[in-house]
Amino acid sequence: MKSISKELVAASSTMMILSILSAEESYGYSILQTVKITTEGGWQWTDGMIYPVLHRLEKEKLIKSRWVESETGRKRKYYAITDKGIKSLQKEKEEWQFVDATLHKLWGVKTCNPFSLC
Repeated sequence: MKSISKELVAASSTMMILSILSAEESYGYSILQTVKITTEGGWQWTDGMIYPVLHRLEKEKLIKSRWVESETGRKRKYYAITDKGIKSLQKEKEEWQFVDATLHKLWGVKTCNPFSLC
């Protein structure tokens, strides 16, 4: 896959992070690696991109953080999704699914809903 435009990455970053954190709490570098692996290298997020988003999400109370000391004594900031974040993620999922379905119609691609067989 070719690289994704900065605009699309920015538009989807909240949903990507909330989706990752809905599975389990994580820290910045691990989130970066999850994005890289999930997108098969198609999205190359950087520290300079992810931490402002994490800070914004925390300010909006969609996620919360806590410091954890590792066995080596190094502290790492872990992030977890909040109830408000779960609700926000559900709303974003519905919006993106609508956009996806609409684009598939325009492109002439058959889409499957969870209640039908394709």
